Order: sequence, then C-alpha cells, then structure tokens
Amino acid sequence: QVQLVESGGGLVQPGGSLRLSCAASGSFADINAMDWYRQAPGKQRELVAYITRGGSTNYADSVKGRFTISLDNAKSTVYLQMNSLKPEDTAVYFCNADLYDGLGHRHDYWGQGTQVTVSS
Repeated sequence: QVQLVESGGGLVQPGGSLRLSCAASGSFADINAMDWYRQAPGKQRELVAYITRGGSTNYADSVKGRFTISLDNAKSTVYLQMNSLKPEDTAVYFCNADLYDGLGHRHDYWGQGTQVTVSS
C-alpha cells in the first residue's frame, strides 16, 4: 500500500509564495516521476508540473517562471515552490506519483489534495 501525504497549502495574498510538499510512503521500489495537478471550481484538473527521477521537468505555460518543482529521491518527496501567486492559481492541488513496484511494474497514485487560495 502506498500513501501520498501533501502539505503546505493555505491562504496567501497575490504576489505571495507557498511551498507544497508531497511525501510518498509504503511499499514501492522506485520513483519514475512525480507531478502536481490542480483543479479549480468548475474546471477540469490540469497538469501544473512534473519531474522525473532523473530531474527532467516540464511546466504548464501558465506557471512557467513562477513555479519550481523539485524531487528529493532519498525522501521520496516532491516539492512545488510557488512564487508570484495570482488569484487564478486558486485551486485544490493534487500530488500524483508514478511508482515502480518490486516487479518493475508502474502504478499511479494520488494524494488527497491541498487547498491553495490566493486572495487579498
């Protein structure tokens, strides 16, 4: 059983910063990639950023230059540093992990979500 535990959400003023964390624990052999998604009210869930075990990253155009994703492989933890936050960044942010089991098969896991609200 694998668990993803997210933390770091909250209320911040426009222009402020937050750092989200997501720690994977349980029975898995290795990480293939970890991602952050977000879902705003009435909108579809969208990919915000992803990072591979090797450190390759990709970002949604709307967050490029403002958000930074990083991965601590030793701690099985992915971070999302969010700077220059805008009201349109308000959403529930979800962590996703693409993990290998002991047989080399990949499995997809989701965190419970953490609310980020950007408002004055």
